[in-house]
Amino acid sequence: MDLNSDVGESFGSWTMGDDVAIMRVVSSANVACGFHAGDPVTARATCEAAAREGVTVGAHVAYRDLAGFGRRFMDVSPAELTNDVLYQIGALQAMAAAAGTTVRYVKPHGALYNTIAHHREQARAVVEAIRTLDDSLPILVLPNSVIQREAREAGLRPVVEAFADRAYNADGSLVSRRLEGSVIEDPDAVAARVVRMATDSTVETIDGQTIAVDAESICVHGDTPGAVAIATAVREALEDAGVNVTSFLGAGA
Repeated sequence: MDLNSDVGESFGSWTMGDDVAIMRVVSSANVACGFHAGDPVTARATCEAAAREGVTVGAHVAYRDLAGFGRRFMDVSPAELTNDVLYQIGALQAMAAAAGTTVRYVKPHGALYNTIAHHREQARAVVEAIRTLDDSLPILVLPNSVIQREAREAGLRPVVEAFADRAYNADGSLVSRRLEGSVIEDPDAVAARVVRMATDSTVETIDGQTIAVDAESICVHGDTPGAVAIATAVREALEDAGVNVTSFLGAGA
């Protein structure tokens, strides 16, 4: 099972997360590209940390929304969104190259991630950006989503993702961060959920139902309070359950 985390989200003098520590735990790193968070200095340093630890680098693309941390829907045209995604991946490719590594996949962030789960025009715009630049780049997606279908139809590889520390609705969507209980912060609770996801392919929803979640990668958010402790508990629990933690692109990716 792949473990990924959103990293590189510090900006100037504003620090978020402990990227160096979490790189020792995860197998894939979703590095912010400067639109919702991050800056060139942070992006390069984060890629360097990933390279040192043998962690696979992905481009964490987003709406152009620094003020809202990329968590607000943006009604942009498909052409603008395609070019924004192209721009972000290209910028991170340069920083990754300078750090001695490469960008191996794409993961949309925040509102963009949730929007393209159901918004066909924006999903197609994101797919067009990846297909135009490098159609070998996989994209992390919610299961049974519009972006999953659009990516597959365009010849891209959609990689189904689950969330360790986020609550689920009965329809498989994530509970809005505006609601109480949307983020799970107890390391033991998160670890138990992830082991269940990895071994039983199910998760309990916020209202107590059980739904299927057949994922290739599981995200532990880098900005959740106690993120490193949570990620460490998750990895230890997976290994204790006999689950090997490795990139969805294969060992040594």
